[in-house]
Amino acid sequence: MAARSSGTPVSPLEAHLGFWLRFVSNHVSARFQRQLEQRDISISEWVALRTLWAQPETRHAGLVRALGMTKGATSKVVSRLEHKGLAQRASTGNGTGGQALVLTAAGRALVPRLARVADANDAHFFGHLSAKQRQSLMDAMQALVKHHRLQQVPTT
Repeated sequence: MAARSSGTPVSPLEAHLGFWLRFVSNHVSARFQRQLEQRDISISEWVALRTLWAQPETRHAGLVRALGMTKGATSKVVSRLEHKGLAQRASTGNGTGGQALVLTAAGRALVPRLARVADANDAHFFGHLSAKQRQSLMDAMQALVKHHRLQQVPTT
């Protein structure tokens, strides 16, 4: 441990697992963000697109939960996706007059392409690890999420 002028021991940054998690996470996320921005998509738009892909008729409240954003911020993401022709509001068809958010044909075509970008980003950073090492890392991260009951998907 490094000593402070007061004599109180202070552990170095590099001694903290959180430092290394943040270090790697920032680089993984920044590279992916740059790749999405080259395609005129933000991280929050990617999460929204991927959510709409997995849940074809998503109500606004469901997207708010998935993005972990306020209603207003989520509305801005939805408006950007609509403006780009990637998503639209549609009647739920259940007779209640409710609206759901759905991907357009362009949005449905874009999601698999962006998923390949995400896969390539993972391969760039983690491809040198063995399958067992990648699975161990994934298991450890998921155990932390479960233990701490983390729910909000990172969108920034």
